[in-house]
Amino acid sequence: MRNIKLTRIDENNFIQAFNLNLDQAQEQFVSHPIRSLAQAYVYYEQCTPFGIFHGDTMVGYVMVLYDYDLAAYHIWHMMIDVAYQHQGFGAIALRKCLDYIASKPFGTSNKVVLTCNKNNAVALRLYKSYGFKETGNTDDDEIELSLFL
Repeated sequence: MRNIKLTRIDENNFIQAFNLNLDQAQEQFVSHPIRSLAQAYVYYEQCTPFGIFHGDTMVGYVMVLYDYDLAAYHIWHMMIDVAYQHQGFGAIALRKCLDYIASKPFGTSNKVVLTCNKNNAVALRLYKSYGFKETGNTDDDEIELSLFL
């Protein structure tokens, strides 16, 4: 397995997150890490923003949030920089997110929820390969998927 790790975004690495980029056609699918980190700041008591690192290089970004009202974990804004896509980093990072959630860092729920743009075929295929199922809930172009650990 590749040397992939999730490292909490902090004062030492947030600029690396700001420098992550998507292909222009993908920008409709995922919020930029600057916006995501602003959300992480607002939800700091229930959210962990991670850089996805391959060795010392940040290749992507993801947030794990716990919704206390719904007793469910959420995976938010997962993205891999355009220069590192199609190398398996997203699949490994998703596995690491699920392992982190399984440790119950915020609450005891086994439910994991995420949303994905209905036109993002690559991401949908990845999430479904891990067992995520569509819930039937939608929000504009976003499809909600869930998984029970």
